[in-house]
Amino acid sequence: MVLQPTVASTDALRLTRKDASTTVTEAVLIPGISHADKLAIRSIFSVLRLLIDTSAWLDLAMRRDGQQWIVPLRVFLHQGKLELLVPPLVIEEFERNRPRSEAAVTQSVLDRLRQLRRELHEFAGEKHEHAWLEETEQHIPLVNAMAPQNFREIAELLSKGTKLKPTNADRARVVQRGLEKRAPFSAGKNNVADALLIEMYATQLKKALPDDVYCFVTSNHRDFSTPNGDHRQPHPDLADIFTSPRSRYLYQVDGLHAGLLDYFGDELAEEYEEVEFLIGEEEPRTLAEIVNAMEEFLDRVWYVRSIVHADAENEEVPEDVRAGARAARQRVEDRYGRDSLWKPIGPGHDEAWEYGYISGKLATLRWVLGSEWDFLDT
Repeated sequence: MVLQPTVASTDALRLTRKDASTTVTEAVLIPGISHADKLAIRSIFSVLRLLIDTSAWLDLAMRRDGQQWIVPLRVFLHQGKLELLVPPLVIEEFERNRPRSEAAVTQSVLDRLRQLRRELHEFAGEKHEHAWLEETEQHIPLVNAMAPQNFREIAELLSKGTKLKPTNADRARVVQRGLEKRAPFSAGKNNVADALLIEMYATQLKKALPDDVYCFVTSNHRDFSTPNGDHRQPHPDLADIFTSPRSRYLYQVDGLHAGLLDYFGDELAEEYEEVEFLIGEEEPRTLAEIVNAMEEFLDRVWYVRSIVHADAENEEVPEDVRAGARAARQRVEDRYGRDSLWKPIGPGHDEAWEYGYISGKLATLRWVLGSEWDFLDT
């Protein structure tokens, strides 16, 4: 059940999110406000704040099903229910690693296609291999185009996040961590960047509103997780940052999913299922499907033209040509149905639009197969 504030909450609801640090506290003190009002106001001003480090963003970008999390993040960010905390170094590291990671995604798919080709040649013979190669040649450009999609959309998310700037206090704590050899310096490496991330997160956590939840998301278990143990738990040197229920340590994309699901519940489930459905529904067409569709609309466009030309023909057209055209039209009618074929034929605007529509489909399908735009010869 969604709780709606009553009239008693009107004054509190006029406060902007900018004043949210006092909104929740002051709202509950309004005389006559109900418990339902209190919960509703908290739901309005409560925000999930995520600091996702570069390793987790890259893992998400390289997943074929990455859209199942990228889309909900974008939706909740747009709705103001989620805030992305983005240190500049995360953007810098993401962009620096992006070309290599994009190439790795494309290469892994192509390697798999080559392996399938070898298996097909071994078990199915050259005849089927040739058919498979034709299909593959059509899909490789699609693979190359689709691989960077997650990277582009994550870059957009990062650009819309709240940019964090390290303070002098953050830097001082990083130096102290280094001197004391505490994580993420415990591995003996120069992990200033990682240490700065966790200190900036700790600084933001101190600004938390009573009902906000903060999450630190990483795939870097060597520097942030329990060594030689459950990587889903923070390193003991970092555990004090995650003792409050308002601060969670999330490991990898699975951890991100669990955190989002705990916070958003059914809202995330609905977004997740919708994206999963669209991913399943929008697989690229096979070459055979495209060719079959092109042949159908070639028939349909030719049929309309043959009727129009037949009406305009004079007596000089030989009868055997007329007979051939009638026989061809009959074959097309038997295949698609006369009523369907006659729909685009006639003097009205609706018919003219329908003829233009099927002509556009034919032009598009031919373009996909390599022809130039506007090629409509029949």
